[in-house]
Amino acid sequence: MLSFTGSLKVFVAIEACDMRRGHNGLLALVGEKLKEDIRSGALFVFTNKSRRLLKVLYWDGTGLWLLCKRLEKGTFSWPRTAESGASKLKLTPEAFAMLTDGIDLRDGVRRAWYERE
Repeated sequence: MLSFTGSLKVFVAIEACDMRRGHNGLLALVGEKLKEDIRSGALFVFTNKSRRLLKVLYWDGTGLWLLCKRLEKGTFSWPRTAESGASKLKLTPEAFAMLTDGIDLRDGVRRAWYERE
């Protein structure tokens, strides 16, 4: 069962990546680009250039999870590349939930495309 603790760390890769990557390809990005250890229990979040596809990599202690979300319309609100050249951004679990639920992280407003039936 997939469950997260209240102290969950979420790292977002700011730069877009090739979404044809699977477990091993994203695992390599965690170490090379994000400079993090996959076994830390954190979520590692990636997107493509169009910001319509999201992949999350997570190590639960027994195996590697790969979660995906593809938007049928609209795009994810995504941080811009920092002037400092940072390759990642650390989010709170609440900010990650807002990101996946269609909330624009810049101003806290639901994106125009988002509509839940």
